[in-house]
Amino acid sequence: MRIGYVCKYVPVEALEAMGAHMERIEPDESLVSFDAAESCMHANVCSFAKATFETVLSGNLDGIVLTTCCDSMRRLADALRAQAPNLFIHVLDVPRNTGEAACALYQRRVAELLSAYGKFANATFSEKKLFAQLGGTVCPEEGNCDSSLELDYARLHSEAAQPSFRLAKSSSVSQSFANSNQAADSAAWSEGCEASERNADEAAAAPQVNCTLQPQTHFSPTMPNVGIAGARANAEIKRILEAHGVNIAFDITCTNAFRRFVPQKTDTLAQYAHDVLTQLPCARMRDISPRKAFFDHVLPQIDGLVFHTVQFCDMYSYEYSDLKRTSPAPILALETDCTAQSRGQMLTRLEAFLESIGASQTEHLAGQKGFPMSKTATFVVGLDSGSTSTNAVVMNEAREIVASVVIKTGAKAGASAERAYREVIERAGITPDQIACTIATGYGRVSIPFADENVTEISCHGRGAHYFNPAVRTILDIGGQDSKAIHVNAAGEVTDFAMNDKCAAGTGRFLEMIARSLEISLDELGPAALESKKHLEIASMCSVFAESEVISLIANNEEKPDIAAGVCRAVAGKAYSLMRRVGLEGAYMMTGGVAQNPGVVRAVEELIGEKLFICEDPEIVGATGAALLALEKSE
Repeated sequence: MRIGYVCKYVPVEALEAMGAHMERIEPDESLVSFDAAESCMHANVCSFAKATFETVLSGNLDGIVLTTCCDSMRRLADALRAQAPNLFIHVLDVPRNTGEAACALYQRRVAELLSAYGKFANATFSEKKLFAQLGGTVCPEEGNCDSSLELDYARLHSEAAQPSFRLAKSSSVSQSFANSNQAADSAAWSEGCEASERNADEAAAAPQVNCTLQPQTHFSPTMPNVGIAGARANAEIKRILEAHGVNIAFDITCTNAFRRFVPQKTDTLAQYAHDVLTQLPCARMRDISPRKAFFDHVLPQIDGLVFHTVQFCDMYSYEYSDLKRTSPAPILALETDCTAQSRGQMLTRLEAFLESIGASQTEHLAGQKGFPMSKTATFVVGLDSGSTSTNAVVMNEAREIVASVVIKTGAKAGASAERAYREVIERAGITPDQIACTIATGYGRVSIPFADENVTEISCHGRGAHYFNPAVRTILDIGGQDSKAIHVNAAGEVTDFAMNDKCAAGTGRFLEMIARSLEISLDELGPAALESKKHLEIASMCSVFAESEVISLIANNEEKPDIAAGVCRAVAGKAYSLMRRVGLEGAYMMTGGVAQNPGVVRAVEELIGEKLFICEDPEIVGATGAALLALEKSE
């Protein structure tokens, strides 16, 4: 039987001892939509729950074990039971405490799970099998190692005896707990178990997490060390990090791939249940002090931390905020929606983060370069392949911009980059063999085979902004398809950044759509906003809903300048929230095509209370940064 699971509190080894083939659920990497899930669940249910629904219904699993970590998991279980009644669907109710009574209660619920699975799969449980599954080689001396779960489960409910699944004394349990050998009948024991979840004071007396159960950590002396925390980070994140020469020092996300439980010769199931529950706690547990202690220990030893969250899930938001405020290591907040389209977002954010901490090993493409290199080469080219425009800059050895071009990006990013490359070197009056190095950046950077290297637009905008104005510390870049806020230090190095989600809200595309609704050109939208006489608010930032709202305002005979001003304020509000995430520090600069919209510029300036520095051609800032990096490379 192939049984999936999504939480580290699932007793994986106990189910494997019964013959189950346990599979940690990773959403299908080809998944692009949640059509089946959204027909059965609310659209705003956690995207991981929807992705799991699609994965289970794909037919590759015989069942799934979920936990009561959130309402989305409960809704997922209900939806799966309705759509796949022949599968094994079990929700394990995990206590939020780790004290004696909570461990006993968790043990009882594990027993219920194993009993349910035994009936479904016609399998039996024995502590002897569990002991062997955990790596033991000797049969336990106690605990009815040859008895089936059914016998033990019956004893658990017997009123004539103590529960057979009592917690064993062990050195891994706190001394106060190890010394307490209370004998009570099963009714009193059961009552205590139920009371444990209501006892808020229990956390103070909870046993400490066993040091042998701490997450595996591995620090490399030669490679950049990056940790992963938060919720349900997928394998793609690890692949990207490892492809860039990064050592993953630890992973303490939900499924916690590392599992190591030491088998005990007596009361095997009881001790195992205790060890599973008292792992490094997840954020839902009442006492997370061991988790904080872990971070205090490891954060000074790593170069950066990737903190992953799932769209529509706020369970780890408090922990992220606390770490962001106190961590000595840089932190990247990475949110995904569990679809294949997330890869582009992940790649840009992860590469930019690695570049900002000096840990990036960018992919060398010199072997694919389409033009021969000359020893007399004295120029470099920076190419910024954006979703709307492709921009190119030629720079000489004196760090002077010799020529630049801005062209529209067509259907193929690579073809547009080639055209921009040809046009910019022609405008500079040079030949290809005079180009020492070409660096590509932007949305389509990976589709430019003739570039020597590709670097994220985050690093390039930081470097380019510093070139035009060394006093700049906070940069706002609003492009055709995304928005970014970047904080740089006095050397122009990126210290923090934030990007908008996978949505066109507050970008150039958003403004294009509104301009079309107002029947004016995009170039007219900004100047029209400056003529506004009435304050209007655009409530929705969703491009589709905002367009409907604008149409309603037009139907109410509102003036176009007033509507345009409202739209510009909405875009500025979205941008301001990004800027706040990286810290509001002057001087401020705005880059990208939207920096040429005076309505948006004025609205942003009103929010930050300062003037924005805007260079003569704000669209070439990223390409300029790429050229500067190419110059450093060639030197």
